[in-house]
Amino acid sequence: MKSTTPVGAARAGALLLSILLAGAANAGPKDAPWVADLGNGKYQNPILNADYSDPDAIRVGDTYYMTASSFNSAPGLPLLQSKDLVNWTLVGHALPKLVPEQHFAVPRTGAGVWAPSLRHHDGKFWIFYPDPDHGVYVITATDFAGPWSAPHLLLPGKGIIDPAPLWDEDGKAWLIHAWARSRAGFNNVLTLRSMSPDGRRLLDSEGKVVIDGNRLPGYRTLEGPKLYRHDGWYYVFAPAGGVEEGWQSVFRARRIEGPYEDRIVMEQGETAINGPHQGAWLRALDGKDWFVHFQDRKAYGRVAHLQPMRWLDGWPVIGQPGRKPGVGNPVTGWTKPVAGQAVAVPATTDEFDGKTLGVQWQWNANPQAGWYALDARPGYLRLPVLAAPDTKGYVRAAPNILTQKLPASVFTADTRVELHPAQDGDRAGLILNGMSYAAVGLRRHGGELQLVYTVCEPVKPRCQENETVLLPTAPGAVFLRLSMSEGAQARFFYSVDGKDFKPAGAPFAATKGHWVGAQMGLYSVSAADQPSGGWLDADYFRVSR
Repeated sequence: MKSTTPVGAARAGALLLSILLAGAANAGPKDAPWVADLGNGKYQNPILNADYSDPDAIRVGDTYYMTASSFNSAPGLPLLQSKDLVNWTLVGHALPKLVPEQHFAVPRTGAGVWAPSLRHHDGKFWIFYPDPDHGVYVITATDFAGPWSAPHLLLPGKGIIDPAPLWDEDGKAWLIHAWARSRAGFNNVLTLRSMSPDGRRLLDSEGKVVIDGNRLPGYRTLEGPKLYRHDGWYYVFAPAGGVEEGWQSVFRARRIEGPYEDRIVMEQGETAINGPHQGAWLRALDGKDWFVHFQDRKAYGRVAHLQPMRWLDGWPVIGQPGRKPGVGNPVTGWTKPVAGQAVAVPATTDEFDGKTLGVQWQWNANPQAGWYALDARPGYLRLPVLAAPDTKGYVRAAPNILTQKLPASVFTADTRVELHPAQDGDRAGLILNGMSYAAVGLRRHGGELQLVYTVCEPVKPRCQENETVLLPTAPGAVFLRLSMSEGAQARFFYSVDGKDFKPAGAPFAATKGHWVGAQMGLYSVSAADQPSGGWLDADYFRVSR
């Protein structure tokens, strides 16, 4: 029987409303940690209060679709769907494993899938995504939820990022992209290339720099372009100035190769929404325009906002009017684009009762066969202790950490775990992972099963682990809790009976990862050379306000 004691019977009844079994629709999410739909015809930003970085979105018919960057996490390229741009459901991921597969068999933090572009053309969905170390890949699907084709390497090379295609009215196809200084040695320019309409090859060898931020006063880190054609003009929406302090610009030209005029169309102004960074222009069925973008919130990740958009003298103005003519400022909320849609949020809770993991889960590297089981003990998730000698006990470096995004600024995550038949050095439990990390879990040490709280504080080049033994002799099953408060202040708790919870230690200041927000989840790892034969059994993972 599933235990409900960590949150009490009354709270458990409410929590059941937010349970999403694998592959099922997310029903009754009004008790979720964050709901953008205010229930009165209006919404609050962010529409996705989780790390859906570098979002791109489109409308096909009456449905909106979105994807985002996913870096080293696998599966990659999240697939989100909505009927109103406010209530979103996570339906899966487009990339089961990162390629080259062997390269991503170990964690490559900060690498992998950077900012993608999503389009619908010729009866199918397309995602163009960059790997800054390998080049630009293309995948397609007739059904948004998949399956998606194997990645095709369209443009090999280092430092080529943020690709966006355009199929023009004359049948020609184009690709625009930015550059990463860390790999290419330069940035702040946007390059246009001619592409075959089937997206299989490029028709020129070098491309042409069509927008040079170095020639624009005050511009730095021009990136994230999205290319559109509208009313006889070519428009490039692109942010500049960096993810934390930048702004949103738009460029326009009569010819796709330029010359382009430039204008800043949205900046932070006097609002609390910093950035505001790259995203997507969408036109609703009623003809009104909207813009989805992200805001960098450090440990919480890059959360997605929705802004109203209007046209003024051939230029978009995004958000509400600011002090500067023609330059909008982000809104904290607005009237919903479409009324009457049911409340929906991406999945968080998992009871582990399904045949597959919930779609919210991602691994720290490409998953391998045998990394988890849901049928070894029905109703439980089993995570075998993985031998990872290269980690030297440094949990963050383990490839088999199973995590999900933080769902809000304030939330609680509960789980009940067992570790057996453990050998010395086996460690398993609940983790909050970033550049630094904190974890509470069971370990086998000196022949004893112990409950240990571990904090790894930033010390270059990695971090320094400090351990506190909470229970020198622990029972076979423990209840663990992560409680997050404003300012990314985390507290861990433990209980042996599911009723009396004790703090594991002082508050822990969560930190972002490499280009990502902090992540929470489960670990089961050993620094040994060979697998011990032990495993973690998790009864559930419940997320609430």
